[in-house]
Amino acid sequence: MKYCTEWFDRLPSTNAYMKERIAQASTLLNGTIFATHEQTAGRGRSDRKWISAPDTNLCFSLFVQTDCALIDVPSLTMAAALGIADFLNGLKIPAAPKWPNDVLVGNSKICGILSERIETEKTRGIIVGIGLNVNMSSEEAAAIDRPATSMLIESVKAGDLFQTLENLLPYLDHWIEDWKHGGFSNLRKIWTEKAGPIGKPIKVHDGDLYKEGTLAGFGDHGELLLQTVQGLETIWSGDVS
Repeated sequence: MKYCTEWFDRLPSTNAYMKERIAQASTLLNGTIFATHEQTAGRGRSDRKWISAPDTNLCFSLFVQTDCALIDVPSLTMAAALGIADFLNGLKIPAAPKWPNDVLVGNSKICGILSERIETEKTRGIIVGIGLNVNMSSEEAAAIDRPATSMLIESVKAGDLFQTLENLLPYLDHWIEDWKHGGFSNLRKIWTEKAGPIGKPIKVHDGDLYKEGTLAGFGDHGELLLQTVQGLETIWSGDVS
């Protein structure tokens, strides 16, 4: 995929801005990236706020042109998570993907991903919004209500946001291309190895929903399969612990 990156000093949300640009122009080139030095009103899953101070974290949205069905959107998120984990592993940061849309180091979140399907008369595709903690300090991480970490904390080395994005793109490209040519079936083996293991006790929270059991695997579209005392259940979204 060829990428075309446009940087901004500040945006409320790169995903929201990308949707605005598509609405204005009715189309967007495959591989377009909007990145910002400061994000003031980003959001994650379940409308959680994700705000980034200036030049602290890598916040960007990538447009992937595809005619895939809505049910296949979550597995593109998972492909992106695999790319980010591989990138961090290459820097000796022991990261792993967490279902459905995070990347962790140990139990601490280093990256979150929010994918949104978009369809207009001329444009069909998925906006993949990524927030990677690059230069977040230990003090900033401690102020977050959930365990968090950053590339700086893990490597004791500050990162340039421009260069971090450029270095990350080949890893994203590899897994997105795999996804394009086979969907989740092309990701299942490595995803299960990295986000498993099978049989691991887990709990799933999603609003008022609470389930617990053991990880039985992942379905054809990346859905989580939970073995409970009542039997095998399919989970499409939720926080896993």
